[in-house]
Amino acid sequence: MDMVIRPALPAEYEQLGEITAQAYLGDGLLGSGEAFYAAVLRDVAGRAIDGEVLVAAEEGALLGGVTFAPPGSPLADIAGPGEAEFRMLAVSREARGRGAGEALVRACVARARELAGVTHLVLSTQRGMTGAQRIYERLGFLRTPERDWAPVPGLTLLTYRLEL
Repeated sequence: MDMVIRPALPAEYEQLGEITAQAYLGDGLLGSGEAFYAAVLRDVAGRAIDGEVLVAAEEGALLGGVTFAPPGSPLADIAGPGEAEFRMLAVSREARGRGAGEALVRACVARARELAGVTHLVLSTQRGMTGAQRIYERLGFLRTPERDWAPVPGLTLLTYRLEL
C-alpha cells in the first residue's frame, strides 16, 4: 500500500477534525481547562482558509493530517520573519507507527523550502508528545527553549526550529 500526502479535500474536513481532536483528547493532552481547544482542532475548514491542510492517505483512508502556516498566516503562533510553521500534527491511533507522522512533517519541510525567503520551519509541541518529538529530532529540528510559551496558564509548549 502506498501512502500519499496531499491537500485535504473539503469532504474530508470533518473526519480529519475528528482524527485531530481524538489524537489530543485520547492521549490526555487536553486537560479540562483546555477542552475549548477541541473545537479548534475540529475546525479544519477554518484552518484551510488561512493555511494549508495536508493529509496522509492510504487507499482512500485518512491516516492523519497537519496544518502548514506559510509566513504571514494568522495560524502561526511563533513564526517570525522568514519562518513558516506547522501545527496540529495528528495521526489516528490505528495508523500510528506506519510513518504517516514523519511523512507529514517531511511534506511541511518540503513546502517551506519551496517558499521564497523562508529560511526556517518552526513548531510548538506539548511535553507529552514524545513520539512527535522523536520525529522532529530525527529530521534535524533543534529545541529552542528560549521561545517556549504558554497559550493558557499551566501549559508550556516546547518549541523546535529547523534551518532550511
